[in-house]
Amino acid sequence: MLDYERKHFKDISKIAGLDEAGRGCCAGPLVVACVIMPENYTNNQINDSKKLNPNKRKQLAKEILENAIDFSIVFIAAPEVDKLNPKQASKEGMFRCINNLKIKPNLVITDFEKIPNLSIKQVNLVKGDELSFNVACASILAKVSRDEYMINLGNKYPNFEFEKHKGYCTQLHNSKIKEFGIIQGEHRMTYKNVNQCLKIFINKHIKN
Repeated sequence: MLDYERKHFKDISKIAGLDEAGRGCCAGPLVVACVIMPENYTNNQINDSKKLNPNKRKQLAKEILENAIDFSIVFIAAPEVDKLNPKQASKEGMFRCINNLKIKPNLVITDFEKIPNLSIKQVNLVKGDELSFNVACASILAKVSRDEYMINLGNKYPNFEFEKHKGYCTQLHNSKIKEFGIIQGEHRMTYKNVNQCLKIFINKHIKN
């Protein structure tokens, strides 16, 4: 049971948890989610999204959305991630998420990162998605939202098989860039592996 809020902030209502997905990917958006869950809502199955299988994440995401007091999901596209860098893009996404909420939280809990220029009290927890119920809920929403985006991208560009690697810097993904090049607006051009693989793709086509 993730009970950080109940242990440390039992007298505070409307606590927002934030987390992101896709920060380390070299293609696709960085997705940030923010959610305020009711204080009396419990679900022992909710955990850090990385510890759940895809079907369980989707099931729990549905339950979270049905029970949330308020939530917000922000997509930061690859070109903006390149412009800001992944760390700053995460902070910017969190700031936008909070501003998009209809209900103002009394406390914000993040997975480590501090949100700049935020007037609301915030707690920045190391491994927040393993300690805070609200952060774990946000982690699930962010991961499910991003996975759905990447699956749709895979349907649009079947050669890249995004549904398998979700845009992470895997051997399969690198091999696809070497074979097919990049997708403008989806691949992150500040990532070393993208440029190295793109160079191989270009050289191969120049020779041919």
